[in-house]
This record gives sequence, structure tokens and C-alpha cells, in this order.
Amino acid sequence: MKDLFQVKARHVAAAMLAASLGPAVPSASAQDFSFTLRAGLACDFKLQVHGYGGNFHTEEFLDRNNNVVRMITAGKGVGLVFTNAESGAEFALKGNESVRRATINPDGSSTNVGTGHNVLVLSPADVPEGPSTTLHVGRYVYTVDASGIFSQHSATGASTDICAALSH
Repeated sequence: MKDLFQVKARHVAAAMLAASLGPAVPSASAQDFSFTLRAGLACDFKLQVHGYGGNFHTEEFLDRNNNVVRMITAGKGVGLVFTNAESGAEFALKGNESVRRATINPDGSSTNVGTGHNVLVLSPADVPEGPSTTLHVGRYVYTVDASGIFSQHSATGASTDICAALSH
């Protein structure tokens, strides 16, 4: 489950690569990356993801005990190319502006609000149950519990079902 959480956390906010709670950097350029998600995890088929470019800024806010309690990441997300590994069909997204605000709770869970262009991957363990990979353009709210389970609470604006786009 930890590997799935790391993959999703790394790519949720339009793959801005700033979802981890590690030390913040004033400004960062993303490095190219590629990975493959097995069938049934992000889509009903094996999904390959390639990311490139991007430039974003992360700011962390600490409590009096130096614990991260809030994080804001903003900037130009990475470009993404999603490929259906079975059919070869591709769906490409250029890097667009996005913002992700995270409130880190004492129990290790987080509440996240994304605005702009963001991709959310939900697996069968999440709520609503995946597999699904969706581009949200607008605003969406989701929580992540301490074990890495994502729960989507709301989404406004346009959305695109990337799995459906790759099924044709």
C-alpha cells in the first residue's frame, strides 16, 4: 500500500512532484520520469505514464513543534503522456498551472484541495472505488488517511476520464 500511496502522492496534483512531506525547496524543476501501473490499479488495463518538464514552488507551514501542518504547492505542472500498454493508445497533457493546498492532521491524514489542472488516480481501495484516472480542471477536494487511502469529496469544473479516452 505504501508504494501505491507514494505513486499517487507523487502524481495527484498534475504530477507536480511536490506531494511528499520532505523538505521544501523555494523553487524546483521536475525531472523526467516514467512508470507503469498494473492493470486494475489506475485503469482496467496496464497504464504507462511519462512526465516531463514543470516548474513549481512549495511552501511548508510548521507548528510550534516544527511539524508540517500545511503545505502549498503552485506553479506549472509537468507534461504527462498516458499510454494504454495493451493498445498503444496515447493521451497527452501539456504542463498547466495548478495549485495544491494540503492540511496535515495530527493522525497522519491530510485534507487536500487542488485547483487548476490536476490528475487524480483512484485505486480499488479508494473512495470512490477505482480504478480511475481523471483529469480535473477546476477545483477538487480529497483526503488521504494515514494508511494511504484516498477519498474524493467533491469536484467542480470539467473532468476527463483518461481511462475511457485510452480505451478507444
